[in-house]
Amino acid sequence: MNLKLRLLSAAAAALNFLSLCVLQAGEANHRERLQVASELRERCLATLRQGLASDEFWPSMHAAEALTLAGHGREVVAALRDRLPQERDDQRRCGLARELVRAGERGPLSVLLEILGNEQSNGRVHAAESLFKIGEAGDGQRLRAALETSPHPPLQLMAAAALAKSGDQAGLRHLRERLHSDDRPIRRLAAWALARLGGEPDVPRLRHLLADEPDATARVMIAGALACLGHAAGRAELGRNLDSDDAGVRAMAAEFVGLGRGVEFQAKLVQLLDDRTLDARLRAAQSLLALSQPAAKDKE
Repeated sequence: MNLKLRLLSAAAAALNFLSLCVLQAGEANHRERLQVASELRERCLATLRQGLASDEFWPSMHAAEALTLAGHGREVVAALRDRLPQERDDQRRCGLARELVRAGERGPLSVLLEILGNEQSNGRVHAAESLFKIGEAGDGQRLRAALETSPHPPLQLMAAAALAKSGDQAGLRHLRERLHSDDRPIRRLAAWALARLGGEPDVPRLRHLLADEPDATARVMIAGALACLGHAAGRAELGRNLDSDDAGVRAMAAEFVGLGRGVEFQAKLVQLLDDRTLDARLRAAQSLLALSQPAAKDKE
């Protein structure tokens, strides 16, 4: 081997080593837990309870999710159980049913499957997304039909995500293919799903997307995926996004910090508890509580 080839080989080996170190460091951070004082914990819970009682529908569902994950599912059931039969909008019915199922009520799962199978409903994407979020697939038939026959790409993608979460490899392949879509919203949805389902093979594509993406909403989803997969570039981007002028970006960044075990951002999450936007406050409270709990792998 001549000198030039040896130098190139050594550079490639060094790059691979550095990449492995970054991923290993990210994995170590995934296992860290915050020490949250009782006063801060109570403040987070109070924020979430205020959110649950809010007239802002989707933030109230986010508050319900966070309360359940923090061990207060009974409060969620008590608050939402009587609202589901009265709700007429299918998208909102999905939100209510999803959070009731997450909190331990199995009956509303049929609502999600019914809406998913109703081709006239405006809630089919919400139903598939909800099934993905709570890790439910039913018998899989409605999800496979949506993936294979729907002309609506967001519905296909959410159905693929729900199937992939149940272990379906075709669903996972679909998500990875959509990272190469020409449609920005589809790429960012694929990144959002792969944050929870992807692995090291997805990192190069996500890094490439992050480097070329000018849209702030797409960037926070891609960065969130990288952070959840243990990559330092994603974590750094999330830290910057916590200070964004866009309230939606701040809220998404706060959620991903919890999912990606970004314990180094505790101070910024505490600051967001005073954010002027309810959803940002809720997501910050959720992540502070999540980061004080064992990482998922530590619970197994």
